[in-house]
Amino acid sequence: MRKFEKISLKEFIKDTGLTKKEYNEITLPKRATKNSAGYDFHLVEDLILNPGEIKKIPTAIKAAMNHDEVLMIYIRSSLGFKYNLRMCNGTGIIDSDYYNNPDNEGHIFIKLQNEGNETINLKAGDRFAQGIFIKYLKTENEEEITKNRQGGIGSTNKGGIINER
Repeated sequence: MRKFEKISLKEFIKDTGLTKKEYNEITLPKRATKNSAGYDFHLVEDLILNPGEIKKIPTAIKAAMNHDEVLMIYIRSSLGFKYNLRMCNGTGIIDSDYYNNPDNEGHIFIKLQNEGNETINLKAGDRFAQGIFIKYLKTENEEEITKNRQGGIGSTNKGGIINER
């Protein structure tokens, strides 16, 4: 089982401040060509990124996948190569147990930074990131893990915080 879904309308309005009209226009990620590895994510609203600016972008998408898979999120090559946009975490890692978590339904957010010298203007519906599903392996001597995810972004780091300077 591997699929993309919209988050609920209620979560969408809470996370974006947008309306049902924009919710109805959400495009689920899809591949552009028959041999594309990545599923393109589309903007739900216009995006203006000034030089040096960072923005957290809601996708209104969640992803269901098999327990031994991960969805890896990357900037679209053209945006990084031509316009010097980058994802703040390099590569987004969406674990299978992030789906439908109690904090945010598994809503995938992507944080971009404009490292170029020009303002970037993207329109709602433009493709800006891509996700690739990958099967992962575990070590044979791994101790059994029984802990389940209890929340959204950063939830597995509870009890430890990185000091920001």
